[in-house]
Amino acid sequence: MKVGVFLEDFSPAVGGGYTIQADVFRSLSDLGGETGHTFTVLCRRPDEISAQLNSSLQAVAFPGALPDRLRSKVTRSLTRLQSRGSMQNRLEQIAHQEGIEFIWFVGAEAIQVDLPYCAIVWDLQHRLQPWFPETSGRGEWCHRENFYSQFLRRAALVITGTVAGQDEVEKFYGVPADRIKILPHPTPRFALEADSDVRIDVRARFNLSNNYLLYPAQFWPHKNHANLLLALARLRDEHNLTLDLVLTGADKGNQSHIRQLADQLTLSQQVRFVGFVSPAELIALYREAFALTYVSFFGPENLPPLEAFALGCPVIAAEVSGASEQLGEAAILVNPQDERQIAVVIKKLYDRPAERAALVDRGYKRAQLHTADDFVRGVFSFFDQFENIRRCWAF
Repeated sequence: MKVGVFLEDFSPAVGGGYTIQADVFRSLSDLGGETGHTFTVLCRRPDEISAQLNSSLQAVAFPGALPDRLRSKVTRSLTRLQSRGSMQNRLEQIAHQEGIEFIWFVGAEAIQVDLPYCAIVWDLQHRLQPWFPETSGRGEWCHRENFYSQFLRRAALVITGTVAGQDEVEKFYGVPADRIKILPHPTPRFALEADSDVRIDVRARFNLSNNYLLYPAQFWPHKNHANLLLALARLRDEHNLTLDLVLTGADKGNQSHIRQLADQLTLSQQVRFVGFVSPAELIALYREAFALTYVSFFGPENLPPLEAFALGCPVIAAEVSGASEQLGEAAILVNPQDERQIAVVIKKLYDRPAERAALVDRGYKRAQLHTADDFVRGVFSFFDQFENIRRCWAF
């Protein structure tokens, strides 16, 4: 079967979406010889991935500015302008030209097509927590709902990372369980393969104390920086513990609010807003941090805890749907709404170095469970099954 592999904007600035796609693409390149299927990568800048192409893998430019591309922050997706029965959209035209029989949407960005396709769902938080601006503001709830209600129901396969995620797809969109496959988020390769000999003095670079907390997250409201700052203030005022906090990530409209809150709580000397950092700096920040405090309200899966596991950083994470399934006993889970509990857990970990060391050890083991190779082989197995169906008709 000839499969079109659709990649989103292939830029590190995208964040976790880029990390997953880059790892999956590399594994696809490495493992293509294991399957009889061939793959055509559809992306905006094929020249940037040309070095990783092989006999089972080619690339075709899919322009970023298309007549049928709708700008939608909600879905971060594309939807066709044509109504049913009208001419093919650009993706379908390219697929026809290239003889592509099936589309694999690796990331959340997608296009409504009449070809059979595979979709991935990272979250359906517009259904679960519609009050956040990023899931409801400016018509985003309606856009996302309209997209998923068609896109997921028509998919030959929907990939989720957890049972919790599968349950949401079944409950909200009525997708049959036999069309959903659970493939956990792979631990990012950059963390698993980080060179232990390469060290950066991040304490000097970012003017940090010996013990600091790390939270790598874009500045969206759902990332819950506010309750983390309140917990930091309680650590100082009620537990006599002063820790620095490093906040990485791009401003998505909420950073000024968080900066103002830090000023109100007189935390400006403890909080470092360092913006987008290089992979080497991020690795060093993980390795030297006292703990990762990943308190996002959104789930059911998140990448930073997996990165922290692989790099020896203890994890304190929000107890959201899917978190215990993804993280197991390798993380301490807290109520993301309760700044008192967040502060108490940090203090307990600070007072119990043996418990912190045990958490690091469990994290290392957890990080090895799911890799990008495992993910890609899981998708291959579906292609093997679906090929028997797809061969029943031409394009």
